[in-house]
Amino acid sequence: MSSSQVSTVIRDPASVDAAIESRFSARAFLPRAVPREMIADILRVASRAASGTNTQPWKTYVLQGESRDALVRKVCEAHDALYANPGLASEYREEYDYYPEKWVSPYIDRRRENGWGLYGLLGITKGDKDKMHAQHQRNFKLFDAPVGLMFTLDRVMGRGSLVDYGMFLQSIMVAARARGLHTCPQAAWNGFAKIILPHIGAGPDEMLVCGMAMGYADEADKVNGFHTPREPVAQFTRWLD
Repeated sequence: MSSSQVSTVIRDPASVDAAIESRFSARAFLPRAVPREMIADILRVASRAASGTNTQPWKTYVLQGESRDALVRKVCEAHDALYANPGLASEYREEYDYYPEKWVSPYIDRRRENGWGLYGLLGITKGDKDKMHAQHQRNFKLFDAPVGLMFTLDRVMGRGSLVDYGMFLQSIMVAARARGLHTCPQAAWNGFAKIILPHIGAGPDEMLVCGMAMGYADEADKVNGFHTPREPVAQFTRWLD
């Protein structure tokens, strides 16, 4: 660690807190382009995230322009085909379990609150499968964000590298906020890894961790008024003196 890292004083902690607390999963973006230099700087800052024994296990693929649009088309077509024929589900499986096989309280309660809160805002009622499908497909259109990021991990790495990855992803999202951008981390892409990995040129030993939309949030779209609650510190913390 350099002496500057040890001695650096954060003179405006409120701005650091604001970058963290204003982060949310944006679901509508403006077509405004994001400069490549800004994306590179965000990734440079995020690369300071902690990782076990400094393994830095993250691999990042940035999609813009035609590469972005082509992937959107491919995955949306596959998503539509799967909706028309659920029997295709065996062809689209996640490589690792992001969610539990069996949901229990309080996690299932929070999941339901999140899902129905969003759908309620958008006027999607229970059982309206066509509208649910269309809204889910917004993930694969990157919510119209001009930048898509895909993150992979070498399969040789252990589960601890997913912990490292979480710190890297959060660092990206906070650094993006500091520059006026918003993001949406997306595990939804994971089931379509067999389409995504060849498209981005990932090696045969890489697995997809998740995707992320990045850009300037559309403040006029009501969907960006949806913000999820957080449990109070007392709810998830036990103090031991």
